[in-house]
Amino acid sequence: MSLLEPLAARYAYWLGLPAKETALPEASPEEVRAMPVILRMEKSTPPGRTPLLEAAASAALAVCLDERAQPGGEWHEPVREWVSGHIRKVSRRARGLHWQVAQEFPGVTVSVEGAEARALVPGRVVDVPKEIARLQIQGSDLPPDEPPAASPELPVLWLNPEVSMTVGKAAAQVGHGTMILASLLGDAELAAWGEHGYRCSVRTPTVAQWKALHPGEDPEGAWRERRVVAVRDAGFTEVDPGTVTVLAHYPG
Repeated sequence: MSLLEPLAARYAYWLGLPAKETALPEASPEEVRAMPVILRMEKSTPPGRTPLLEAAASAALAVCLDERAQPGGEWHEPVREWVSGHIRKVSRRARGLHWQVAQEFPGVTVSVEGAEARALVPGRVVDVPKEIARLQIQGSDLPPDEPPAASPELPVLWLNPEVSMTVGKAAAQVGHGTMILASLLGDAELAAWGEHGYRCSVRTPTVAQWKALHPGEDPEGAWRERRVVAVRDAGFTEVDPGTVTVLAHYPG
């Protein structure tokens, strides 16, 4: 069974639920699991918002599909336990020495146009190393940018134009998007994406474009006919439960 199969099995179920029913019960504090996503945000040379989100989206998926996360690998059990429950991510910002220290913990770093993000192997929140826990979660953002047209060869993660999200929140959401996409792809498609380092484009559509892309009440049909999946947030931070934050579109 694919490590991401639980996401494929839950996808249609999640999107078909009324918004109020997507707020899943909170686990006991000692059992809450999350993937730390470290965003490099140097004070003197801040990254572009779009490339940073693209790096975060690719890094989160790369951890899940790394050979060390497969059966028999050293990351398999923590990744499997996390994917089987909430796929919560916690974005943190780092710079200077703190960014260098983050490289010492198990995970994958991705760079896009000079912007860097590192996704760490998920685990229990209570067990997060102090070097990572000290990194700030809130208090910073990046201004909107104007990226070029998305590559027709790469998946596109469309951010909801009617929902305001910090760069940290958006980084977690696009990471969810790449994971759901990967869970639904066949082996050949996944291998082809892997040859591109699981790169993707992150863009913000117009409201009209968003409504045209939205799967509505037929998530399975949207995937089968248009290769579109939706990320529906559980409402732990920033947005209301049931909010569709990202629409992920796979080319072809």
